[in-house]
Amino acid sequence: MARLIRGVRLGGISGLAATIIVPMQTSGQALGNVRVVREFCAYLQVEKGMRPATVEAYRRDLEQLAEHVEGRNGLLVGTTQADVSGFMEGLRANGVEGRSIARKVSALRGFFRWLLLDKRIEHDPTVNVESPASWKVLPKSLAEGEVAEMLERTGTAARAADADGLALRDHAILELLYAGGLRVGEICALREEDLHLDQARVQVRGKGDKERIVPLGVRAIEALERYISIGRPGLVRARALSRAGAMPRALFLSVRGNALTRQWVWEMVRATSPVGGTKASPHKLRHSCATHMVEHGADLRSVQTLLGHADIATTQVYTHVALGHLKQVHRAHHPRGKRRAGVGS
Repeated sequence: MARLIRGVRLGGISGLAATIIVPMQTSGQALGNVRVVREFCAYLQVEKGMRPATVEAYRRDLEQLAEHVEGRNGLLVGTTQADVSGFMEGLRANGVEGRSIARKVSALRGFFRWLLLDKRIEHDPTVNVESPASWKVLPKSLAEGEVAEMLERTGTAARAADADGLALRDHAILELLYAGGLRVGEICALREEDLHLDQARVQVRGKGDKERIVPLGVRAIEALERYISIGRPGLVRARALSRAGAMPRALFLSVRGNALTRQWVWEMVRATSPVGGTKASPHKLRHSCATHMVEHGADLRSVQTLLGHADIATTQVYTHVALGHLKQVHRAHHPRGKRRAGVGS
């Protein structure tokens, strides 16, 4: 069909030829890109053990790049360094933050490394592409006073004589987010058997189903004990009365006895933000845990282990906090560390 149309290039027929041929080519490119992205996502989930939410994020990033290369009737396997650079420039032009661009570039690097190992390409187009420097900026966190205000408010509600299971649950979640620096997905995935409160620790399943042990402080243990002994049984009974089926194994349950969603936890934390202060989120509480530990003298390796970072480079965004603390200690304790009067710090 294409040969017949290309053979007739006169009058209105040439316009018809263009109309038919271009969509056929574009459709073919799109199908090829869809196929390779699907294969890569299967590889991430089956062989790398990544969580569905992470795989979905990779898929979205690759689909965005696919749309970019399809603009020149290209395939992902034929992506060039110029394509990647142009893709990043387009993101910047549309106001996408440097941190988000860096995350997308990280997904692209993983994809092209996979293609290279699978011998589908001979050159990785992301090798000489630099990620935005702004990804190293310290994630936003809350001040210690702001976190204390949030925990005091939910703690007061949880300690009230008429406190219900929801108040006990919300306070326990906040204490756990701040005490252990857990991700919101890790909170939702926790089961009752993951808690070992007699040993002051909790077993957490992180990214890639990697497990780690997170120590707990006295306040978090107390909040969890009250939720388990008083709050959770009521939510379990609500589930039984509704006859909604088998009881979820999740530690934290909704008013109907269902496992909590990530979005619900985000909304709950946001609703407990300090009055007139920074808007809180589970992610900010995680970074607050790390930041406050470093400010109080914790080393980066310990923080890396607590947060479950696979690479110390991820934890090194807190380096400037550690340096600030080191400067304060030096000025306070070194005999020649104090600055002269009138000299700025």
